[in-house]
Amino acid sequence: MKLWGGPSDSGCCSVADVEDARRVCQQLGIPHHVFNFTAEFEREVVGPYVAAHARATTPNPCIACNAHLKFDRFLQRARLLGFDAIVTGHHARVTWSGGVWQLRRGKDAAKDQSYVLYMLGQPELAQLRLPVGELTKQEVRRLAARIGLRTADKPDSQDVCFISKAGGRASFLAGRIPLGPGRLITATGDDLGPVDALELVTVGQRRGLGLTPHKRPERRYVVNVDLSNRTATLGALDDLMVRAVALRGLSWTERPLWPGSRVQAQLSAHGVPASGRWEGAGSSGAVVLDQRVRRVAAGQAVVLYAPDDAGDIVAGGGTAA
Repeated sequence: MKLWGGPSDSGCCSVADVEDARRVCQQLGIPHHVFNFTAEFEREVVGPYVAAHARATTPNPCIACNAHLKFDRFLQRARLLGFDAIVTGHHARVTWSGGVWQLRRGKDAAKDQSYVLYMLGQPELAQLRLPVGELTKQEVRRLAARIGLRTADKPDSQDVCFISKAGGRASFLAGRIPLGPGRLITATGDDLGPVDALELVTVGQRRGLGLTPHKRPERRYVVNVDLSNRTATLGALDDLMVRAVALRGLSWTERPLWPGSRVQAQLSAHGVPASGRWEGAGSSGAVVLDQRVRRVAAGQAVVLYAPDDAGDIVAGGGTAA
């Protein structure tokens, strides 16, 4: 997929990745086609990413890309062309059990990507193959090296693909929305100093705030961002801790969980799952946790895993409200 027409030097949006795919296809003796989805990517991924920062929420563009591009637009194209399935390199697994398709964690726990696939339902899972989900990343690299693929030692991508390393997030957003200064304050209103761009501050952030040592006698975290008053409130870690996370925009791999169902909730891409129960109906609800956890920034995904078996079956998920 050609997704991004602007400058990019990392991830699946870069010119180098397209060339790598072409060369690998050439080595394997299979056709290589490129579908231009730049307009859809701008509309469904980049635009919402920018808009989220403008309202002081924390977006996850990789999840938006999966939902709207890889497993919607691209899958539609594959169906129109008569393909039986699409295959991706996500570290996750799709299994068939009890008459339903199940999305499971990948074998390599350190690389598991089931979190970013929680929005897939039965129609998508039925036409999805995830072959590397049964392998560790090192096994994948050894296999690629054995058959001579040029990408065998290619570094992992960790960045937002449409933001260049040279310019960074601040430069990218400044070209699309106004970024304005703000003040860092305590819950009692004490002024701790300025911050250059309040739109770049996120709940839970501790570093990169420019606090001087004498104004930071203990660790402080952002607990609230108020764009209307141009302030970010800082507090102690305890001020970030919560027992429940409200969710919206819910999606289920099979069917909605019953209220009161036990779950394992994963609050970030590589976070440690937290035990709790699901309380909700329709398109919204909340996960109530057994122990307090750090608050999830609005806009981030929370993925619910069924606690049966190995706790690796994705039930569904949503976005923190």
